[in-house]
Amino acid sequence: MGVWADARGETQVEFYHCGGELCGRIVQLSQPTDANGKPRQDLHNPDPRRRSQPWLGLVVLQHLQYNAAEKRWDNGAIYDPENGRTYSCYVRQLSPDLLEVKGYIGFAFVGRAHVWKRVR
Repeated sequence: MGVWADARGETQVEFYHCGGELCGRIVQLSQPTDANGKPRQDLHNPDPRRRSQPWLGLVVLQHLQYNAAEKRWDNGAIYDPENGRTYSCYVRQLSPDLLEVKGYIGFAFVGRAHVWKRVR
């Protein structure tokens, strides 16, 4: 649980329980507005009806279930509002203040892992 900053320090995501799963929503952005001074919107969402929703409050991690054997939250999905794509993902706590967040297509050994830092 808690709030974590992405690897670039541009986005802060709050992790919370949603049913028996773990989810995460954007709670802070280093650049919350676009070039016109309007709140950033989910312009690349594949669902045209959702393209006007703001990034703040957007659920970007969902369906993560704890895998005790792997000691990680697994079988989840991570949404990237910069390109409108959703990837499979897992989250592993490396230390009390560091998380490994890995998004991938197909197999977990292929993909990109990023280390996020605890904010609070």
